[in-house]
Amino acid sequence: MKITRYGVYWANLDPVVASEISKTRPVVIVSDNAMNNNLKTVVACPLTSSLHPEWRSRVQVVIKGKESEVAVDQIRTLSRKRIYQHVGSIDPDDALKIRILISEMYGNG
Repeated sequence: MKITRYGVYWANLDPVVASEISKTRPVVIVSDNAMNNNLKTVVACPLTSSLHPEWRSRVQVVIKGKESEVAVDQIRTLSRKRIYQHVGSIDPDDALKIRILISEMYGNG
């Protein structure tokens, strides 16, 4: 399956440890397409329906008419084998918000 940046896919996140987001749920792929096409892993942020608009580490999005949050604070590398079924894509404005938040949280400065 072709996995693309800012695509939303179902992923099996189990097993997990401690407070990691678990179970099978949608994720947003944040790794770039060159990585997605050449590596056996992808970098993804899980989506959750538990909304916390006051949390700076989350981005509010709507996927197929359903309000969700992208949990940038739960970013992780996943084997491509955990990813299946394309659900949709993040719109460009939300993709920009995710990129900015990732840079703020994990970049220099």
